Amino acid sequence: MKSSLEPPGQIPGDVAPEPAEPPAPSRRTVITAVASFAALGAVTAVFGGRLLNPPSSTEDGDFSGETLEFLIPLASGGGTDTWARFIGTELVSRVPGRPGFAPVNEPGGEGISGTNRFARSAREDGTELLVGTASTVVPWVLGRSAVRYSFDDLQPIVVNGTGGVIYARTEAGVRGLEDLVGRSAPLEFGGISATGLDITTLVAFDLLEADVTSTFGFEGRGPVNLALQRGEIDIDYQTTSSYGPAVAGIAKEGKATVLMSFGQLDDAGQVVRDPNFPDVPTVPEAYEQLHGAQPAGEKYEAYKTLLGLTYTYQKSLWVPKGAPARAVDLLRSSCAQLGADKGFQEKAAKVLGGYPLVADPGMPARVRDAYSVSSSVRAYISELLAAKYNIHVE
Repeated sequence: MKSSLEPPGQIPGDVAPEPAEPPAPSRRTVITAVASFAALGAVTAVFGGRLLNPPSSTEDGDFSGETLEFLIPLASGGGTDTWARFIGTELVSRVPGRPGFAPVNEPGGEGISGTNRFARSAREDGTELLVGTASTVVPWVLGRSAVRYSFDDLQPIVVNGTGGVIYARTEAGVRGLEDLVGRSAPLEFGGISATGLDITTLVAFDLLEADVTSTFGFEGRGPVNLALQRGEIDIDYQTTSSYGPAVAGIAKEGKATVLMSFGQLDDAGQVVRDPNFPDVPTVPEAYEQLHGAQPAGEKYEAYKTLLGLTYTYQKSLWVPKGAPARAVDLLRSSCAQLGADKGFQEKAAKVLGGYPLVADPGMPARVRDAYSVSSSVRAYISELLAAKYNIHVE
């Protein structure tokens, strides 16, 4: 009887014959096969590479079907969040293809955490934009250890500024610029944080050689203004958007003296009068009035640097350096068209504070110059914080 395990026709005990080996391929067959595989590899390298790394869909100058995602590295409801949502909502109607708009708040670490994430993983097709503000620029200037981003690795799309004034309590004996120096007792400044927007004011005081000491820890400029009106502090600054409700009234009543504005940087990088405060001298003009000469040197360079970064170019949109040129140009031109629209300007008067959206062809170079912070300026700011305010940047 045959075993059920034996193939049919095989006699028990017989050994199955070895299968015949296929004939060896000819030399011509081998050469043809190798050539075919080489050609296939070349095709795969060209076309497969494009499948694995396809060109960005925004390279054709059309954002149809795309969504502009704004990474806002601060909490919702603040000034930067309001600015970003307003600009984004208006901008998408101008961009060819009318993309969608998705604001994404990623607060934490004073704006550092979200900006770090953007620098690490943002898409490079021009559809993901970073919202920049003084809160994230100052830590970068100071070289804080938590900062993992560099504006050298980003491209600016549009910038928008703000301004502000420094004013003092009249009852503290301040009726003019001359009352800032040679005092028997220093004026008390109310601040939020020496390593935030306040740093520009602190450098201004140092440049002017003003007799001022500082108290930090206020929750905002509104509380500082109220403290000044109660006589708890003597000198303060307010940005343009807060000037009307916070300063104009008490100045008109004679309770406060407006001393100077921060000014604005012009296209040549020089400080000029703020268009919102055309009759108020700038910090450099105040220096000349107090000391009889124009400011110069390390302190003045630091002031101009911070003025550009924290006021003239305070709000901004950025994309990664590798974003397609056509997408970048399209976004910039769309911002320029938006900023030039009269209807938008009227609608934006309150949100932008009277300062224009800037996206002209010369903007990238001006912004790059403003963001080129010298090592001497960084060193001076760090030394000022350490020596005068006992703040050592980690």
